[in-house]
Amino acid sequence: MRRKRSLAALLALLVGLFGMAGLVRTAHAEPARSAAPSAPSAPSAQGLHISDGRLLEANGNDFVMRGVNHAHTWYPGETQSLADIKALGANTVRVVLSNGHRWTENSPQDVAAVVAQCKANRLICVLEVHDTTGYGEEAAAASLDQAADYWIGLKSVLAGEENYVIINIGNEPWGNTDPSGWTAPTVAAVQKLRAAGFQHTIMVDAPNWGQDWQNVMRTNARTVYDADSTGNLIFSIHMYSVYDTAQEITDYLNAFVNADLPLVVGEFGWQDSYGDTDEDTILSATRSLKLGYLAWSWSGNTDPILDLTTDFDPTRLTDWGNRIFNGPDGIAETSVEATVYGGGSGGDTQAPTAPGAPTASAVTATSATLTWPAATDNVGVAGYDVVRVSGGTETRVATAAGTTTTLTGLTAATSYTFAVYARDAAGNRSARSATVGVTTTEGGGSGAGCSVGYRVAGEWGAGFQGEIAIRNTGTAAITGWTLTFTFADGQVITNMWGGTPRQTGAAVTVTAASYTATIPAGGSVTLGFTADKGGTNSAPTAFTLNGGSCATG
Repeated sequence: MRRKRSLAALLALLVGLFGMAGLVRTAHAEPARSAAPSAPSAPSAQGLHISDGRLLEANGNDFVMRGVNHAHTWYPGETQSLADIKALGANTVRVVLSNGHRWTENSPQDVAAVVAQCKANRLICVLEVHDTTGYGEEAAAASLDQAADYWIGLKSVLAGEENYVIINIGNEPWGNTDPSGWTAPTVAAVQKLRAAGFQHTIMVDAPNWGQDWQNVMRTNARTVYDADSTGNLIFSIHMYSVYDTAQEITDYLNAFVNADLPLVVGEFGWQDSYGDTDEDTILSATRSLKLGYLAWSWSGNTDPILDLTTDFDPTRLTDWGNRIFNGPDGIAETSVEATVYGGGSGGDTQAPTAPGAPTASAVTATSATLTWPAATDNVGVAGYDVVRVSGGTETRVATAAGTTTTLTGLTAATSYTFAVYARDAAGNRSARSATVGVTTTEGGGSGAGCSVGYRVAGEWGAGFQGEIAIRNTGTAAITGWTLTFTFADGQVITNMWGGTPRQTGAAVTVTAASYTATIPAGGSVTLGFTADKGGTNSAPTAFTLNGGSCATG
């Protein structure tokens, strides 16, 4: 979960940096090179390890992380999440833990259970201490040395798990105050764990709240890497709105690849209150460079715009979740299971049988439910991919763990063709099922069935934050809505949560996010946004929902 730094703090930090374009990333909130000597030679591999800048398994197989973050320490009851994450195709999960400095400590017994769940679900487990977030700027944060002590206290639990576990010493362990101070404590923490006998691959996060916008980790990575006596060290960059252009992303990733230094995008989002991240480039560049990525995060964020699922429900993927799991270069398309579980090269190579022909039911103007007979597999079917077929092209529209799914966000009075693939845990994909045609029903205006409330939640200089509450005053649920309105004074939306805006001049069209798509009878959803403004900031006077006028107020 994520809490944003204040605008005032940002401005104060940036003064004197001669316009350096580093926007500050968030802290997570409770329920949010120097001259290069030769690299150290690693001892015989005990499990996951680093060689020539690559993460390898003990057998030498290249392992590329494809997974997500899960906030276990704040939601310890959500134990089903690891199975759900695996069912959607991930091969890795990064698990949020606490050493007790800031949140409730995760006990050795709890950590052992997490590792066992990762192994039972055939996932590589990245364990991280979250209490270090923003050290030096966040007064409540723990130091890397304190995090290292926590890991040493878990040695009896983690010893022997080198094939399955990566130790991420501390999350975002330095803020924006004197980030050059990150290097020495990072070296010391790594060496403390090695002196205690840890042979695991160790992951270290960047300063600047993980985003390294002042390039401290990038500049000092070789020094830190060479300080590890085993050479089994991997760097983690967190990419949020600092990384809003393709050039910034590819420059950073290539700097490590060209230096033969291992790197993973340990967290990234698609947008936050500071702006948009270029997630498409992150996904495509990591794929082409064969680097791992771990999206933030499964569910439970204070700002749900970063939730991959709604309420930890794998059948309710958000727009962000669909992008990560089902989109181009996403998890379903690129993830390969670790060979230690029998996946990847040398493991299971037999694809499942094709699923049976899907049938459609509960068809509305904006949604339809598909059901199909199960596929079979020599090991086991891990999940299904639903695709829209249009001529000779396919577009993945949903992923399901079982044999049914409800598609939302469809267009009224439109004909679609859908089909289904099955896949197993090793990433083998079946032949395509037979297709099914679906024609959505005619849509109707909401008319007297809706009302909209608009308010300015706060203003500053040339900007403001607004809020739009859409109420369903009718007797049936509204699903897959589109809201339109017009600004009167040249306001321009810069970011929105709860919906996706498109603005042409003063005219704004907002389509529902997956987690706001359904408004039950008598219920409401609320959208938030930030925008630029001039001297006058009048409220829009009229709103339409699905083509029908809504009451205001």
